[in-house]
Amino acid sequence: MGKSLLIVESPTKARTLSRYLGDRFDIRASVGHVKDLPANELGINIENKFEPHYQVIKGKEKVIRELKKAAAQADSIYLAPDPDREGEAIAWHIAEELRSSQKEIYRVLFNELTRNAIENALKQPGELHQQKFEAQLARRLLDRLVGYQISPILWDKISRGLSAGRVQSVTLRLICEREHEILAFDSEEYWTITALLEGEVKPQIEARLWGKAGKKVKIVNQEQASALVTVLEQASYQVEKVEKKKRTRSPAPPFITSTLQQEAARKLRYNAQRTMAIAQRLYEGVELGKEGAVGLITYMRTDSPRLAKEAVTGARTWIRDNLGTEYVPKKAPVYRSRKGTQDAHEAIRPTSVTRPPEQMAASLKKDELALYELIWKRFVASQMSPAQLDQTIMHIAAGELMLRASGTVLRFPGFMQIYIEGSDNGEGGLEEGPKLPDLEEGKSLKLVKVEPKQHFTQPPPRFTEASLIRELEEKGIGRPSTYASIMQVIQKKEYTIKEKRRFKPTELGMLVNDLLVANFPEVLNVAFTAQMEAKLDQVETGNQGWLQVIEDFYQQFHQAVERAQTEMIDVKREGLPTELDCEKCGKKMHIRWGKNGLFLSCSGYPTCKNSKNFARDSKGKIQAAAEGDVRGTCELCSRDMVAKNGRFGPFLACTGYPECKNTRSLQNEKGEEKEKTVQYTDEVCDKCDGRFVIRKSRQGISFLACENYPRCRNTRPIGTGVACPQTECDGELVERASKRGKRFYGCTRYPKCRFISWSRPVDKGCPTCGNAYLVIRSSKGEEYLACPEKTCGYKENPSTND
Repeated sequence: MGKSLLIVESPTKARTLSRYLGDRFDIRASVGHVKDLPANELGINIENKFEPHYQVIKGKEKVIRELKKAAAQADSIYLAPDPDREGEAIAWHIAEELRSSQKEIYRVLFNELTRNAIENALKQPGELHQQKFEAQLARRLLDRLVGYQISPILWDKISRGLSAGRVQSVTLRLICEREHEILAFDSEEYWTITALLEGEVKPQIEARLWGKAGKKVKIVNQEQASALVTVLEQASYQVEKVEKKKRTRSPAPPFITSTLQQEAARKLRYNAQRTMAIAQRLYEGVELGKEGAVGLITYMRTDSPRLAKEAVTGARTWIRDNLGTEYVPKKAPVYRSRKGTQDAHEAIRPTSVTRPPEQMAASLKKDELALYELIWKRFVASQMSPAQLDQTIMHIAAGELMLRASGTVLRFPGFMQIYIEGSDNGEGGLEEGPKLPDLEEGKSLKLVKVEPKQHFTQPPPRFTEASLIRELEEKGIGRPSTYASIMQVIQKKEYTIKEKRRFKPTELGMLVNDLLVANFPEVLNVAFTAQMEAKLDQVETGNQGWLQVIEDFYQQFHQAVERAQTEMIDVKREGLPTELDCEKCGKKMHIRWGKNGLFLSCSGYPTCKNSKNFARDSKGKIQAAAEGDVRGTCELCSRDMVAKNGRFGPFLACTGYPECKNTRSLQNEKGEEKEKTVQYTDEVCDKCDGRFVIRKSRQGISFLACENYPRCRNTRPIGTGVACPQTECDGELVERASKRGKRFYGCTRYPKCRFISWSRPVDKGCPTCGNAYLVIRSSKGEEYLACPEKTCGYKENPSTND
């Protein structure tokens, strides 16, 4: 009797399964998707009921051949990609390729990679889930239609390389709208007044002014604050009322995909992509010494906080044995899912609570351990007793004025003993406030000092990854499994940048968003996008057909595409109109796109070639950037050189542009602004007889360039004076940079000679072994000369090399 074929999508997952199943199955990995829509065309036959043209992904032909060969020799086939829509699509496409083997094909779902879970899944295999595949198909076609039909319009109207996406563009809209809120925000002044008081017993009391004659006081300026301070300094103080309350704080539910991404961003500063990559490794299996590969967490793409009974029982037992019975609630907490949640998988949790993080430290990488600890602690804490706090609010009278002081004492830590949830504003902790003295009502207090403090209202903050994920989830936009790629794309396309770990839209991002919102209001409507997600969920549950969803969407979308092709503002050719006047000809200035990004250009171009950079004032209004400082004279035409900003940072440009295109960089190797005077050499260009000058590349590598650039583009590397040590090579070692910007020294005869040195060579032979050259190395900030030969340990101080 032959073996059955078990196919998963990951080699790591295959190794973990092999540990448990031994040689009972022939386990193979598809290494992700095997089919997809073509990369260089739409791949959808719109006229023929949106028929998709799937094709084998380049490089996967060999994988499919091997799977077909294995299937021909197998008794039956078990498809076990991840238990979500993407996994179902992988399984479906593999099944299409293997049906010719005429073997029974089963679908198995592994929520966790443990022996019991694997054996149970294999004992109860199911069939391929057609509705789940169709939900993935509908999403894929919708995303392809939006991306492949809107993006070319952006290429034509703005610049090639830009992209739009059904969820990506709505996410960008949220970021841009938040930026508009910030720019439109008018900050208002307000004051707080705090009185430091003391009674018969310590500690002192910090009480804040709350009201006057029973009404809340709003202090809007210094004059009002000073008048109230005067009254408080002359007043007598008395405890009027003391409120004592007992509060409880319940634990947060175990992680789902979105909350894991949020918490990892807050506590570990991991972006969503990194979080999901680490979680995937923990799910698929990590080598644990003699145990071999073990899956440490359950499946990490889920939106349900549901937990298996065995997991709850295990957690309660661990808590009782390690913390005490008082930390185990009488009834295990049950957490409800959000409305519309697909409850296919349980929450993200450790596969065994008996593997605490400290025991895993030797087997996990630093980032894996940090994320595992987060998941383990959150799960255990979710099954613990609530925290109990005593809160005291003291009302203090000062004549007509009323002050309040509050304090919180943690009476029983409960789940906080293990884990406390983070917050987007960086706050968190045991919620203990200042302790208040035990004073009875009617007791007099003595004033120590009064402190007024000025404040200003703050605009809403920009989104962090955590707060943006929460916003997307709350509005029903996209799915948590897609958030990581969305965050990556909006930064890669330079639509947003991160400042202090918060998303800020770039000028390009604002421009693209404005054009898309104006021309595709339905597609970029937040409510519409959320409604579309709900329809995809209905496709998965079988309550709606995938084709009907596509047809309903495309009818309006196609009309919007046709309008945008003719009506969208052509930024590339015409520019985006502004209210600014050209100081040279009086016509309006337009925003255009050039190789260095967006800039202001006269609408009279090419008759008037006036152009300049622009900036935004505090309210976001466009204004011409101030002309840069004059910093010397152009060595080519004797006009002034002025400072400007370009795509690669600050630089000097000749005021004679476009007749004279001379420029100089203003950045040093660290990216700091620093003017670099042109260094002329005695070497003559062999193409135009001009003189060579020393320039620097983007990687900071010095090289020789002709002074007549851009008319003459002749360049030459600067040699180190060290001959190439390779036998029968007459080249010289020169400084170069790798694709990643790392410096090395290679031969001028490359590619014929591929010698490289990662340390700078010096033209001095080794007195010990006779090697032709030495290299400069460093240790603890001190440089020294050393022989590059591994068998020779010669070293010397560079100062002796005179």
